[in-house]
Formats: sequence, C-alpha cells, structure tokens
Amino acid sequence: MVKKEPLVYLFTGEDTPSKDMRIRKLKDYFLSRDSVFFNLDTFYGKDLDLHSLQKSLLCLPVNSKKRMIVIRQAESLKQPLKDFLLQYARNPSEGTILVLDMQRYDLKDDFTKGLLRYASVLRFREEATTDSFVLARCIEQRKAGQALKVLRTLLKNGERPERILGGLRYGLLKSSSGSAQEQKKIKLFLECDLEIKTGRLKSAWALERFIIGLCALAQQVH
Repeated sequence: MVKKEPLVYLFTGEDTPSKDMRIRKLKDYFLSRDSVFFNLDTFYGKDLDLHSLQKSLLCLPVNSKKRMIVIRQAESLKQPLKDFLLQYARNPSEGTILVLDMQRYDLKDDFTKGLLRYASVLRFREEATTDSFVLARCIEQRKAGQALKVLRTLLKNGERPERILGGLRYGLLKSSSGSAQEQKKIKLFLECDLEIKTGRLKSAWALERFIIGLCALAQQVH
C-alpha cells in the first residue's frame, strides 16, 4: 500500500533555521525548480486576511503537481481565519501543501487541538518558559550570570520592570521572620522600587543592581 503524503503540516517551536530547512526540503520534493515562483505563497498570520488566503487556496499548480502555502506565526491568525483553516484541514485540497508555522501555542486552544488532530505535526526546539519565578530561582541558586540573562530576556520580550520587581517580591520575600537576611532583602527591594519610580536609575540598571545584590546575599548564607 502506497503511503499518502500529508497535505497539512504543523510546525511548532522556535528553531527557525531548522524549520526553514524542512520547508526547503518540502519545496524541493513537491515543487519543480522552475515553478517555485508561481507555486509558493508565504504569509504572516498577523497580516493575513481571509480573502487572500481563500484566493491562494483556489489557485491551481503551474507546471507542477502541487502548490505550497506557508503561514508563518500562525498563532497570530485572526479567529475567522482559524475557524476557516480548521474546516479546511479536515478536507484539504489534493493539489496544495499547507504549512502552518507556530512559535508558541496553547494546548487548550481549540485551533491548536484541531490542528494536532488533522495535521502532520513536526516539533522543533522550544525555548524554556521565562518569567519572574524562573528569575527568582536563579537568584536563590546564586546564579547571577543566568539571572541577568533571564532579566534581559524578560525586558526584551516587553515585560514591564514593575511587574518583574513585583514577581521577585512574591518569589523571594515570602518570609515574615524579621531575620537580618530578610531585612536586607526588603531594603534592596525598596531601593530598587524607588529608583524605578523616580527614574533615578534606568529601570534595567536598577533591576540588575537589585539582582546582583540579592545574589550576593544568597552567597553569604551558603
């Protein structure tokens, strides 16, 4: 029995170079070299509209048995597009290879759950979740370099300094023992909070100094 090639693929993860390599392999396998210009459409989820997608899906292959449609950042698709694609994935066109590329996804999301059922799923490397609690663990483990790296990632991803500081307060200032160590942590926190609110230091610098101070305190305990 001849194995039927998938018509809908779901790529997940953040390893873009590996995804690009796999897309090139699919392109080389399904499309003739001289017809790629006519038979390959690439869209980005946040910019794609339903009419453009439907128009692309209705196109017939030119000098090739298949067409390819690649949708990058598919997690950013608008809801009408997600609903349409779920219906399409149940009964895809034999003449089209559809690749949906997601960096991040939610397994509770109906769109993702549906795609996992109907698409051929290829999982690529995913970055570990980064948040204030991960940052707090790095500080508790006295890993100053790693803690600063996590901080910069949070800031780069648009996390507000006030929220980062609030998360650290929750993660690190749990005790109400009144110990000297705890009082030093509170003093560092209040200084950082004041520096951010008054603009006396740039928020990133204030947080870096706060983290280095906390790591130094953790070193004193061990």
